[in-house]
Amino acid sequence: MQNQTVAYDSKVEGEVIVTQADAVINWIRKHSVWPMPMGLACCAIELMAAGGSRFDMARFGMEVMRFSPRQADCMIVAGTVTYKMAEVVRRIYEQMAEPKWVVAMGACASTGGMYRSYATLQGVDRIVPVDVYVSGCPPRPEALLDAMIKLQDKIGRESAVKNLAARTAKPLEARPGAPELAGAGKER
Repeated sequence: MQNQTVAYDSKVEGEVIVTQADAVINWIRKHSVWPMPMGLACCAIELMAAGGSRFDMARFGMEVMRFSPRQADCMIVAGTVTYKMAEVVRRIYEQMAEPKWVVAMGACASTGGMYRSYATLQGVDRIVPVDVYVSGCPPRPEALLDAMIKLQDKIGRESAVKNLAARTAKPLEARPGAPELAGAGKER
């Protein structure tokens, strides 16, 4: 019974469900991710397509795209981040309330892509901690949906209380759990 997060006791009168606080909090967080799109280049078109009717992020509980950092809990960095824009991305990340997650969408956001110049940041993980990386140039909307589902799984495995303390203590160092790669090969 250690792996079970929800239990029902038929000996107790009424409708009673017993569970752990972490399980309930993570279930709520997992199914109500409010992404904030940071569409900086061509990957933003694919990000918009993922929210459209064909791919429909809404069926996974992520339809509420928020353009204010105070209302969002997941930043999707889609595209090339220049050093001029990096300061703004970092400031917007700091304005987001805890808990918060970051998805690096595309080769440019993950590694700088094909731009090896003095003006391009070689990966957004140099300024904000990234939870999930989406590969591709540009990645397909299905890859973003896969990344968001992986993020939901990661949120579901987190410890709500311990994770909050770890994130606020050292925001730029490694978070509990390694970042995941989405959009690569599927081993199913």
